Amino acid sequence: MAKYSRIEVASVMAKTGMVPLFFHTDVELGKKIVKACYDGGARLMEFTSRGDFAFEIFGALNKYALAELPGMILGVGSITDAAAASLYMQLGANFIVTPVLREDIAIACNRRKVLWSPGCGTLTEIARAEELGCEIVKLFPGDIYGPNFIKAIKGPCPWTSIMPTGGVSTSEDNLKGWFDAGVTCVGIGSQLISNEILANKDYDGLKLKVQETLAIIDKVRKK
Repeated sequence: MAKYSRIEVASVMAKTGMVPLFFHTDVELGKKIVKACYDGGARLMEFTSRGDFAFEIFGALNKYALAELPGMILGVGSITDAAAASLYMQLGANFIVTPVLREDIAIACNRRKVLWSPGCGTLTEIARAEELGCEIVKLFPGDIYGPNFIKAIKGPCPWTSIMPTGGVSTSEDNLKGWFDAGVTCVGIGSQLISNEILANKDYDGLKLKVQETLAIIDKVRKK
């Protein structure tokens, strides 16, 4: 079962401002990626469930994080039905991220007080997600909507917490645009954990990039 409640996870998302996204079939490589992000200051990781037997890989990574990385919160993304969400929660997933809004996933996660973040693209979807108990909505794909969409939403609904995924980079200009628009946190995948880093196994480089990105987020939030 999850070690962290949905309120605890939402608080860490809001505090750190960033959720790295990652998937790889090599468990040992995955452990090094998770540790590099942890050593760089990240306290959340979204494992994107996109390959065969991905649940086995996540189980191994979560056991590793629980044993070796105190305070590291692992969750799972790309979940499309309640059965998959339940399977990952049995493996200790601390949050569930989906590309779409599905009420069956909301029910499964709420029953266990696990944070779920559905992919939404309209204010109606966002409102429905919040009615179903969502703490932080995922705006997906972020690059299609952009910061101006978030500004428009925050006008009539200032209570809405949003995490854009897709179209978020590690540059200061990009991050400033999102946080100035009012996002709670951002999800960053290949712009942070690049194919080059994976190919070169540049874990020190990843650690530094995570540190730099978190520092930029802290900087743009204070402006």
